[in-house]
Amino acid sequence: MNEQTRIAPNNLEAFWMPFSANRQFKQAPRMFVAARDMHYTTSDGRQVLDGTAGLWCVNAGHCRPKITEAIQRQAAELDYAPAFQMGHPKAFELASRLTTIAPDGLDHVFFTNSGSESVETALKIALAYHRAKGDGARFRLIGRERGYHGVNFGGISVGGIVGNRKMFGTLLTGVDHMRHTHDPERNGYSRGETEHGVELAEDLVRIATLHDPSTIAAVIVEPVAGSTGVLPPPKGYLKRLREICDQHGILLIFDEVITGYGRMGTAFAADYFGVTPDIMITAKGLTNGVIPMGAVFASAKIHDAFMSGPEHLIEFAHGYTYSGNPIAAAAGLATLETYLEEGLFERAKALEPVWADAIHSLKGTRHVTDIRTIGLIGAIELEPMKGEPTKRAFSAFVKAFEEGLLIRTTGDIIALSPPLMVSEDQIGEIVDTLKGILAGLE
Repeated sequence: MNEQTRIAPNNLEAFWMPFSANRQFKQAPRMFVAARDMHYTTSDGRQVLDGTAGLWCVNAGHCRPKITEAIQRQAAELDYAPAFQMGHPKAFELASRLTTIAPDGLDHVFFTNSGSESVETALKIALAYHRAKGDGARFRLIGRERGYHGVNFGGISVGGIVGNRKMFGTLLTGVDHMRHTHDPERNGYSRGETEHGVELAEDLVRIATLHDPSTIAAVIVEPVAGSTGVLPPPKGYLKRLREICDQHGILLIFDEVITGYGRMGTAFAADYFGVTPDIMITAKGLTNGVIPMGAVFASAKIHDAFMSGPEHLIEFAHGYTYSGNPIAAAAGLATLETYLEEGLFERAKALEPVWADAIHSLKGTRHVTDIRTIGLIGAIELEPMKGEPTKRAFSAFVKAFEEGLLIRTTGDIIALSPPLMVSEDQIGEIVDTLKGILAGLE
């Protein structure tokens, strides 16, 4: 074992870990100290197969040379440049490159530092757009039950995961939620879009009728609800949402923080489903998880609505100190080049049926009550332990780490989303490891 793998902090108390069982972790820490391609290295020198692309973000695999070298060069050349009233070439280059892979019509990019900030930015753009048009009566934002849109106030408000909301009391006003699309009785063990549930899109009509559609600014949905446990949309559902929004002058926002940058075998889920939103939220795979960065895409119609009045005035009073950061922009450009040169989006598309067959082979395994796959995403739903919800899946997570596999759990659901460079043998390894773990759980 080399010196690097032996490094471990001597005190764990100072770091208040996000979305973690802090006390449990600090009693038995799970530490990564290195990574390469499909594997992490732990502090005790073990190799752990990454079944989750870090946190849905390392789409191209770990420590890829082109990305690493781009960051090193940029840090030595230009470490930081302000984005307020100033610029640097790589931010503009990255924005231009992104619009070439975006769905037609999404021609402008606003940079942020994360998915959560991208959500806040998209919601503010939507509200400000209507005001810029002289339609300030549109103030309502519509989300969906079981939706996840980050952790800032706007994102939690339009989000619909109860556990993420209950600690924080009243959030934004003027928010309502459509029903979620999860229907295991009709859509159990689904592959791709589900057969049943397109009628749930009519919830938007009901909500619009209740509140008056002229008061609704935007509807925000994940094309595939990810963090709630991978819920693919019903066939025709997203197209119907698009029709309803067009009918009532409502903006449609897609949160593609998880589904963007190849996860669906296409550049974006908008391409996979053939539905283009007015605003598209991205982050995670934009820089392969290496440097925090998000990008919000907007149509020319939305962008141009702000471009009026005296030219010396700020058109949109929003932004971040690190918007378009030079090192993040360099990482983004190198990440896009890696995706293109290695054909990773096409690889994911070709692997989708292989992935689906492998994950669905777990049907009938002990404790498994449902399985869902779409793109290179999978969910394995487990029967909860009586009186102890989430414990069975968490036990599977800990056991998987011990056996050399990283998975993610949400509630009693195991979520999987490996880097797009995953091999068929590694897919088999993921499934075989999980089969053994589930068979041994209480």
